[in-house]
Amino acid sequence: MSLESVPPKYAQLVQTLQRRIESGEYPPGSLLPSENQLIQEFGVSRPTVVAALRMMREQGWIDSQQGKGRFVRGRPAMDSVESNRPGQAYLTTPEADTPGEVLEAGAVAVPNRIGALLDVPQKAKAFLRRRLIARDGGPTELVSLWLPLELSEGTDLTSGEPLTQGLREHLKARKGVRFDHVVEQITARMPSADEARKLAMPKNTPLLAVFGAVRDAAGRPLVVVEILLPADRHELEDAYALTS
Repeated sequence: MSLESVPPKYAQLVQTLQRRIESGEYPPGSLLPSENQLIQEFGVSRPTVVAALRMMREQGWIDSQQGKGRFVRGRPAMDSVESNRPGQAYLTTPEADTPGEVLEAGAVAVPNRIGALLDVPQKAKAFLRRRLIARDGGPTELVSLWLPLELSEGTDLTSGEPLTQGLREHLKARKGVRFDHVVEQITARMPSADEARKLAMPKNTPLLAVFGAVRDAAGRPLVVVEILLPADRHELEDAYALTS
């Protein structure tokens, strides 16, 4: 069930393009309008269009062909649809593909909830990389990556520049670790004063806090991705097949 009735602009664009594909306005095999055409028609920014098209490609609605454009595939089979889970993009997509800035990168005392998810003792330190994501001219998400200190050593996570690899690929290349599964938790709470300021949130607006605990095949904690979403700008949606 939707948690908020007004999704961000890139999600609205995805929904509109999906409806046009399902109605036959954009039939399978047809060429999707270009980025410039979508920008002009919908009055949105290029990052918004790029984010929407990337999501549609990842979900199997369209294909990209170098030098030719993007072609419609049609509605993907339900069992092949990747759910639009908030933490997934921040584990697989390069930071350089998402507009934002690095606010913090270093060892900090771990909060109780993060410590429990990382299996780190209370009052111990963990590595934190925190970014403020901006879309459509304003801040939209506060994303924190938490790792055991030893897993951050020898990586580019301390850099103030955006990563050119996804976190999953980067840690596999640098540390030899393999992500196996994610346990996701979603809570709602009021923001701290600092969080509300960074996210330019109106007074008395709650946050959606998403925690994705990444584990290897043996169940060992590797990473926790924490995403703070202003509830007035986001909805959370999932899709799944019904078994007989």
